[in-house]
Amino acid sequence: MILVPVKDFSTAKQRLAQTLTPEQRRELARTMFQDVLRALGAVAPLTAIGIVTRDPEALRLADEAGFGRIYDGLNAGETEAIEMATQHAIARGAEFTLVIPGDAPLVAASEISLILEAGRRAGTVLAPAADGQGTNAVFRRPAGLFPLRFGNHSFVPHLRAAIATQKPVVVFKRPGIALDVDRVADLHALAQAAGSGASQQLVRRWGFGAAAVARAAGF
Repeated sequence: MILVPVKDFSTAKQRLAQTLTPEQRRELARTMFQDVLRALGAVAPLTAIGIVTRDPEALRLADEAGFGRIYDGLNAGETEAIEMATQHAIARGAEFTLVIPGDAPLVAASEISLILEAGRRAGTVLAPAADGQGTNAVFRRPAGLFPLRFGNHSFVPHLRAAIATQKPVVVFKRPGIALDVDRVADLHALAQAAGSGASQQLVRRWGFGAAAVARAAGF
C-alpha cells in the first residue's frame, strides 16, 4: 500500500511564513498535493493508495481521485500519522508500504514505478531528499519492517534501521522525488526545474526562479 501523509492545508509550510501569505501557503500545499495525486494516478491500478490526513479538502481530493483515505484524527505529526497508517495497512493484509509525502510536487509516476520495482527485490528502498538529510520516500517489505521517524535529519537513521533488518537495502536517488518544498530556495528550485506542473506554474506566477532565469539569459 502506498501511504501519502498530508498536513492540514491551513497550517502547512509554516517555515515559509516570512515569504508567503497564509493564503499562498494554503494554495501551494493544495497544488503540490494535486501534483502528487496526478503522479499516483498512473500507478493506482497496480497498488492500493491511502491518503493519510484529516484535512477536509485533501479528503475530498482523495475521493475525487478514487484513492482510499486513512483519517488522521490526532494530527500529531508525520511520524505518528504514518505509524497509525502502517498499522492500518498491516491489518488490511498489505505486503508492503511505500510512504510518499504530499509535498513532493516533482515526483514522477516513473519514479514511483521504479521504487515499486526495486522493492520486489529488496526489504527497503530509501529516497533521500535533495540535501541528503531528509527522507522523501520509504518502501518497506514487510509493511512494518522497521519504525519510521521523520524529520530534517531522518535519512541516516532510516538507513541504519534498514541495514539492521539484515534485508537488502536500495538507496534511490532521482531529481523528482528528491525535491520537497520547505524553504525559499526550494521554491526557486521548483520554479527552475524542467517541466510545467501545476505547482511550478504557480510559483513562477509568484516570481520565483525569475531572477535566475534572467541571469542565465544575460539580462
